[in-house]
Amino acid sequence: MAHRDLVLLDLDGTLVDSAPGILACLRHALDALGEPAPADEALRGFVGPPLTVTFAALGLDPARTTLAIAAYRERYHDLGLYECALYPGVRDLLAHLDAGWTLAVATSKPTYSASRIIEHFDLTHRFAFVGGADLAGTRHDKAAVIAHTLAELSDRAVRAPAHRTIMVGDREHDVRGAREHGIDTVGVLWGYGSRAELVAAGAIDLVDEPADLLRVIG
Repeated sequence: MAHRDLVLLDLDGTLVDSAPGILACLRHALDALGEPAPADEALRGFVGPPLTVTFAALGLDPARTTLAIAAYRERYHDLGLYECALYPGVRDLLAHLDAGWTLAVATSKPTYSASRIIEHFDLTHRFAFVGGADLAGTRHDKAAVIAHTLAELSDRAVRAPAHRTIMVGDREHDVRGAREHGIDTVGVLWGYGSRAELVAAGAIDLVDEPADLLRVIG
């Protein structure tokens, strides 16, 4: 693979294992609405995509999805946000990448939450920008988040053509969102997506652990 100048990194399932907090908040939201919740194993499959997609997949109509998101955030912003951990090897990976690449976060999680998590782990200095969804729900899918992130980086005089940019993520939404901008994606296998999901979406390579990214990105 040709050397890339800009590396966009997903957050949940790529940099941090946020499943404990997300699962607890999904259960909180469903309970608040009197909706049944799947078992944890099934519920883990909903970690990563935007909340609108998750609650719709769980059978909620748009009106109840709005209520569920509000209930989810009641718990998440004060508690669930911090029920996460960096994946082993991620801190060292970012230190290595930061020496030769421009790094930015591109996550479907709201920027408000993503920035607090990055700050919590003392990683703010590693990223040129933390791009996420907005709380109003007008920018929630991965393609829109990437567009926002690239625009903000450009305003900061950080520009790289698509063929010199790479997305790193664990779900099909990362791959498809990046592809809308002509950007390739490396899929990570320590997150919440499967090998089959990432291959089917069109990931150009897969890695089993963070250190492997240095070999793949080139």
